[in-house]
Amino acid sequence: MTAIRVFDPAMCCSSGVCGPSVDPQLARFSADLDWIKTQGVSVERFNLAQQPAAFAEDQSVRSALETKGEAGLPVVKVNGEIKSSGVYPSRSELSSWAGLGEPAGPPIPTTPAHASTPILLKATSGACCTPAASQAKSGSCC
Repeated sequence: MTAIRVFDPAMCCSSGVCGPSVDPQLARFSADLDWIKTQGVSVERFNLAQQPAAFAEDQSVRSALETKGEAGLPVVKVNGEIKSSGVYPSRSELSSWAGLGEPAGPPIPTTPAHASTPILLKATSGACCTPAASQAKSGSCC
């Protein structure tokens, strides 16, 4: 089985898809990882802020950090080999590296459909908020 390990920069939560200003690239990448899991690929994700030991224990990731600093993150490894550093790869790249070929269907958009509608979010008690949680409470956040 193919194994993908992602070493993310420091983020507030495990996927970075939370809080008041979600990076569309992180949302796309998170969706791509969810998709690749459904294809039978093992996926592990490590956050520098929450799991620094994973970065220290992996020689090639530690070396990338020493050489490039956080600009070298994320590091994406497939079956132990670094395939990407410093950028989030596309679904097509992940699929190719996992030996799945081209993914079927249209690519995931990098900007949510509601992006033109501003949604104000504010975190309370350190919790992460999402547009869905905000909308479920009639415009107020978690």
